[in-house]
Amino acid sequence: MLPRMVKYGIVPRGFGGVYRVVPVYCSTIPRKQHLNQLPYLSSLYCHRRSMAPRTTAMYRQLPALRTIVVLLIQTVRTSLSSTPVPLTTNNPYHYHPPSRQRKYNPASTDILSLLANKWSTAQSLALQEQSVEDHNAEYVATSSSLESVCYRRVIVMPLDKRFDPPVGVFSHGHIDTGDKMSLPRCFWEAITRTKAEVPWLFEVSRVEGVTSPRVDLPPDEYHHSSSSSLTRAVGGALDFRSPDNYAFLPPWMMRALGLRPRDVVDIKLITTTPPGSAVRLRPHTSAFVKIGNHQAVLETELKHYSALTLGSTIPFDYRGERYYFDVVDLRSAPRGERVATAKVQDCDIAAEFVRSKDQLKYKKKMQRTNSE
Repeated sequence: MLPRMVKYGIVPRGFGGVYRVVPVYCSTIPRKQHLNQLPYLSSLYCHRRSMAPRTTAMYRQLPALRTIVVLLIQTVRTSLSSTPVPLTTNNPYHYHPPSRQRKYNPASTDILSLLANKWSTAQSLALQEQSVEDHNAEYVATSSSLESVCYRRVIVMPLDKRFDPPVGVFSHGHIDTGDKMSLPRCFWEAITRTKAEVPWLFEVSRVEGVTSPRVDLPPDEYHHSSSSSLTRAVGGALDFRSPDNYAFLPPWMMRALGLRPRDVVDIKLITTTPPGSAVRLRPHTSAFVKIGNHQAVLETELKHYSALTLGSTIPFDYRGERYYFDVVDLRSAPRGERVATAKVQDCDIAAEFVRSKDQLKYKKKMQRTNSE
């Protein structure tokens, strides 16, 4: 776990660019380089990365670096031992930042508080990332070469404007109003190996006992009422530049699945999604239906969705206004069977509107008034 904590700024990354600290379970570590001098790092080794000519200079830095590392760890241990609140939970897949565990004042100049906060943040994130990486490594080792690249367990984060493609790209300006995700590069390898046809679809699913409890949204929040039980959704790929073991999802998808930032989910490439033939959408407001060419606007905005999921709520933007729609019915081609997911890209799909949400609320209010 310490190498991951090194990545988050707890200990310097390497010794003069020649050596780095790696955990003992790596089978390639030479035992003759065991550092017995370090009281708290006795289970760590120095692993040679290259036979660089700076070896002599590196050995001159070791005594001073050992002293710094030992003093740092002793300081953090002293600070953490005085805190009765535990830093970890029983589930390593759950991320618990220090703000949920202890009161921390960012304006404080106490070096022990700063180090303890940084250490606990790195520890929680390192445990979560290590758990995800261990699961993926075990799956890759026990699966066929093709299956090993079509599935990953990942930590999810919401997309933001930094992922917006440049002007001229089709998805430009539709980060929030589309189903495109930023995925690890292994999924691009899966597409090339399986020769999957466009649209490339990926299923995001909650994992029982792994994903943290659902986020309870208010009744009037922009989500479908049936999304409280939605456990999976389907979307397309924005790019394949996400770091390993991470994926970035559109905000509406995270709300539909009840996800928080840094929740853990499963993502896999799917090629069995049927093409859609018809979809029924419920606008949240009747203002969209009053647009003169609302049917043309709908067809234009649907092009930014590769697939739809029954029970989800999808957003559209038109002239600076954002409109939300519940997917209340979804039919597949050619028999018109009701399905949970269906492709809408490169499909001849008929879209139909049902009574808007605000009209339903007004109707229910009038019925209650008349009954009284």
